[in-house]
Amino acid sequence: METTVRITSGSDRVAVLGPSERNLKMIREALGVHVSAREGKVVLSGDSERVEMARGVLEDLIHAASRKQALTRQQVLDLISEHAAAPRDEEDGGGELGAAWDGRLNVFVAGRMVRARTPNQQRYIDAIRDNDLVFGLGPAGTGKTYLAVAAAVHLLKSGRVKRIVLTRPAVEAGERLGFLPGDVRAKVNPYLRPLFDALNDMMEFTALRRCMESDVIEVSPLAFMRGRTLNSSFVILDEAQNATKGQMKMFLTRLGHGSKMVVTGDPSQTDLDDAADCGLVDAAGKLARTPGVGFVGFTREDVVRHTLVQRIIEAYGDELPARTPRRRGSGRGAPPERGSSPAGE
Repeated sequence: METTVRITSGSDRVAVLGPSERNLKMIREALGVHVSAREGKVVLSGDSERVEMARGVLEDLIHAASRKQALTRQQVLDLISEHAAAPRDEEDGGGELGAAWDGRLNVFVAGRMVRARTPNQQRYIDAIRDNDLVFGLGPAGTGKTYLAVAAAVHLLKSGRVKRIVLTRPAVEAGERLGFLPGDVRAKVNPYLRPLFDALNDMMEFTALRRCMESDVIEVSPLAFMRGRTLNSSFVILDEAQNATKGQMKMFLTRLGHGSKMVVTGDPSQTDLDDAADCGLVDAAGKLARTPGVGFVGFTREDVVRHTLVQRIIEAYGDELPARTPRRRGSGRGAPPERGSSPAGE
C-alpha cells in the first residue's frame, strides 16, 4: 500500500519531520514502512496496517506543528506507540489483561521498537501474554530480564496494569561488601542496577523519575514483599536462583487480581550457601504442570550480547550442575534439560 500525506502550509516542516528528518527515521524504524519526503509531502509505502499507523502519526505531528508545538523525541516515540497499539485495542475492545496484545511490544529504545530476536524470545513474550505467571530460565544475555521489563512497560503504557514492581534477592555474588551507606533505596540500588538499566533504556529520565516518585514503578528487595497483595501490577522477580524456598513461596503468593508475575533466573548459578534450598528449583518442580504457569527455557543460541559471551558460556557449560527438572511434554513448556543448562543473567 502507498499513500501520501501533505504538510499543510501553516505547519513548520522541521517540526513535522524533525531535525534532519529524525521523526521520519523513527517512524521508518519503529513501524517498518518506507518513508520519503519531498516538496511538502510525505510518501508512505508498505504493509497497509503499518502505513495507516504511520499516517496517523504524521497527521498528529502536522496538527501539533500547526499549533506551534515542537514535540520532543520521546513524545514522538510515545505517539508512535499509541498508534501502533490502537488498531488491536479497537478490534479486541480492550478486554482482559493481555487480550488486545498481539505479541508486539510498543516500547522503544534508541528509536527502535523492542522486538524478539530469536524464536525462544518470541515464545517468552507469548508466554507472558498468555499466562499470569511465567518462569524464564536461560543464559546471560538471552534477554530474560530485558524483555520482561519491556513487557511490563508495554502493559503500563497501554493501561492494562497500574504499576510495575521489580524485585530481586539482595544476595552478594561470592563477595562480602559490608554495610552500605544511605537510606533503603541507596542500599539496594547496587543489587537492582540491571533493572534500573533496562528501565532507563525504555523510558525518558523525567518520566521514569516521576513514576518512581509516585510509586507507579517500585524497585525493592525481595524481603520487602512479605505481607503484601499486588493487584493490577506487573511483578518481576529477577535473579530468582538466589531466593530460598520460603522466599519463593512468599513471593508467588503475593499475586493479586489483574496482575502478572515473571520470574527469571538460572538454578545452576545460585549464590545461596545451601544450593539445596534454591526456591527456583523447588518452584519449577512443583509448578511445571500447573495451569496458568508458563515455562520458557533459553539456550546459548538465544544469547544476543557480544558474540564472546556465547563462547564463554560454551567454555563453562560442561561445569554447570544439572539442577533443573527434565523437560516435560506440555504446551506451557518446562525448565530446560541438562544439555541446555542456562547461566544466570
